[in-house]
Amino acid sequence: MSAELRTNSPGFVVLYRWRLHPGMESSFIEAWARLSDLLRSERGSLGSRLHCGSDGLWYSYAQWPSEQARKDAFSAGSVDPVASVQMERAIAEKYPEITLEPVADFLVAPAHNGT
Repeated sequence: MSAELRTNSPGFVVLYRWRLHPGMESSFIEAWARLSDLLRSERGSLGSRLHCGSDGLWYSYAQWPSEQARKDAFSAGSVDPVASVQMERAIAEKYPEITLEPVADFLVAPAHNGT
């Protein structure tokens, strides 16, 4: 290989996929952002990203230090039951979660300006 692979990625990543009810996108984004922020600040998540695909599906991936850290975070119940319900109401179809094992990492995390 000509490039050295960087593998200092988190040990556990989960990919989520949803199809949303039409017109519920803003509500979903708001709830997803609230839950993701709380999981990061209160339950040990290493962060997540949300994407809308050209196929009409919504994708999110969440990073965790380990599978056990994620299990522990969710075993404590919802970090915000109201946001959880809001997010669920926006989802028309939920697809099975996919766990991913990072093997190379060239993603650059943007610097946050105090936010």
